Amino acid sequence: MTTQGKRTTAAREGVDREKLYSIDEAVKMVKERAKAKFDETIEIAMNLGVDPKQADQMVRGVVSLPNGSGRSQRVAVFARGVKADEARAAGADIVGAEDLVEKVNGGTIDFDACIATPDLMPLVGRLGKVLGPRGMMPNPKVGTVTMDVATAIRGAKGGSVEFRVEKAGIVQAGIGKASFDAGKLIENIKAFADAVNRAKPPGAKGAHFINRVAISSTMGPGVKVEPSSVLGGGN
Repeated sequence: MTTQGKRTTAAREGVDREKLYSIDEAVKMVKERAKAKFDETIEIAMNLGVDPKQADQMVRGVVSLPNGSGRSQRVAVFARGVKADEARAAGADIVGAEDLVEKVNGGTIDFDACIATPDLMPLVGRLGKVLGPRGMMPNPKVGTVTMDVATAIRGAKGGSVEFRVEKAGIVQAGIGKASFDAGKLIENIKAFADAVNRAKPPGAKGAHFINRVAISSTMGPGVKVEPSSVLGGGN
């Protein structure tokens, strides 16, 4: 067995794949099993009681994690004139208009988040086929189409995480690093779960919206979590 295989086997030991753990137990287990040589990302996956194919059951939004994501985000801003100057002053890594559209259209996407002023959306809209599949298309619903570019940039760099339900009804995101202490990870997880719960669409049917929750580190096993323990009550 390879070293990686031995590490994987060891990490899975002690994890009951059928048991639902409290968030405190789950975070402790995931942190203990994050043994890679790099600072692993702690990820959450939530299975929702929705059918994303139905227009009235789409779930999307943005949440500012109270303790940040631990990830260094490169932010691109589509803006002109004064707003472009504001973006640069606020710490944007890339700022542009037609030139940036041309660059992205050519396949150069050297950023992690994308913001645009409303007046440039007709221009940015041409990038739907490029940015859309990557989940980077600016959208007013999540605050990435705005005239307040400085606030949006600070949010993107300070731990704002976008979420969007996938075809299988799953929402997932990175909510911190293995080096974070347990309390900070739990705060981030609860903030994320609360934001997803508040984004419950009118078309969602049934008693439960958040059906299953699991957390893991980049290289570690998934640990199932009791949904009520991340929400502080029923869902």
